[in-house]
Amino acid sequence: MTPSLNSLSDRSFTIKAIAGQLGFDDCGIAKAMPLDEDARRLESWLNKGLHGEMQYLENHFDMRIDPSKLVPGAKSVITLLFNYFPDKQQDPGTPMIAKYAYGKDYHLVIREKLHAFLFNIREKLGQVEGRGFVDSAPVLERSWAHRSGLGWIGKNGNLINKKKGSFFFLATLITDLELKPDLPYQQDFCGSCNKCIDACPTDAILPNKELNASQCISYFTIELKSSTLPASLKGSTEDWVFGCDICQDVCPWNRFSQAHQHTELNPMDEVLTFSINDWLAMDKTTFNRLFKDSPIKRTKWEGMQRNLLLLKKNEDTITEQLPD
Repeated sequence: MTPSLNSLSDRSFTIKAIAGQLGFDDCGIAKAMPLDEDARRLESWLNKGLHGEMQYLENHFDMRIDPSKLVPGAKSVITLLFNYFPDKQQDPGTPMIAKYAYGKDYHLVIREKLHAFLFNIREKLGQVEGRGFVDSAPVLERSWAHRSGLGWIGKNGNLINKKKGSFFFLATLITDLELKPDLPYQQDFCGSCNKCIDACPTDAILPNKELNASQCISYFTIELKSSTLPASLKGSTEDWVFGCDICQDVCPWNRFSQAHQHTELNPMDEVLTFSINDWLAMDKTTFNRLFKDSPIKRTKWEGMQRNLLLLKKNEDTITEQLPD
């Protein structure tokens, strides 16, 4: 590897310039090293069973905490932010969909940009080895984002940026290129605020910045593969049928969220306007056609029908309880 720029600062400046040109909303750099403290926290979290049925989180533990296991000779971890806060919201009364799923599947969008990112880096700096990841490999993205100076990890487990809030995707490029690292984010601006904890209807957000993922609405509506949802959830999902944004919507820092400029993520009309009856009337073929490039496909037609039926039961119960 023979980079054409010798100064670590110049290389880092070049990296960040390329990221901006490709449409990423921010870029931070950390020195690649084992994440020993994160390893202890992750091991404790897994041992408590707070990941529920997401057994895949138990796999490749060594890779999660050591970037050199993913890229031999890794020297730098580059973290990229990609805003997904929409300029339009869902119509009142529609089944609730997490904002990240309004448009095209972010895996498809960001993966293409990561390929272009590495290609452009090689054009500028020579033969650089690296691998890009977007929520599809054993990488602790939020830890690296914190170490890269992009924000702090909030009580709800999300990375929060003081100027941008938390409605953004995280992407990672691990590389053998030595760069000037940014300083880790030094402050935690959550302070005594507990709005996310108090607002969570299933009490999934625990003290000490620990999340009981097995009680999260996103877990129930996306990750849980059972054909039925627990009876205890009745009345607790607050109209969410795919993911959940409650803890982000109540976060004071998200008053600074700005609508994204990424046309690939523009909301689908169906997501914004479909009523519960529109969703329930949709057959499997139509679902697969409409959402083939959407994150919503992850829950599959069967999962969405399951989630909608719980919402329907909730609405019927509310109607029954209303006075004549």
